[in-house]
Amino acid sequence: MNADTLVPVESNPNIPVLRPGDTVKVSIRVVEGERVRSQVFQGVVIRIRKGSDNVNANFTVRRVAFGVGVERTFFLHSPTVEKVEVVRHGKVRRAKLYYLRGLTAKKARLKERRPKEEQNDA
Repeated sequence: MNADTLVPVESNPNIPVLRPGDTVKVSIRVVEGERVRSQVFQGVVIRIRKGSDNVNANFTVRRVAFGVGVERTFFLHSPTVEKVEVVRHGKVRRAKLYYLRGLTAKKARLKERRPKEEQNDA
């Protein structure tokens, strides 16, 4: 028995199609006591997991804050994820970007993927 058969899963319409290497801004709803506020986490998508039953589908975002690498995993169908905004598309050739964990500064940068229209003009 799968979890999606017990509880219907609604996809979050505020999450666009993501690919590894994309730099995204994820807005999360944070509850602190009785207060509810929005917190933004910006970084590079290093992993996307579809999940066998699509209920556990998630993506991992990595950023470097004060010289320390921070990774957060967000569920695609979570209501706490308010919205995801793609800042730029990175050009990568792998599905999992774990090698970024060992790189720092300029070596950790990704080239920008050009849209299809611009590639045809050149």
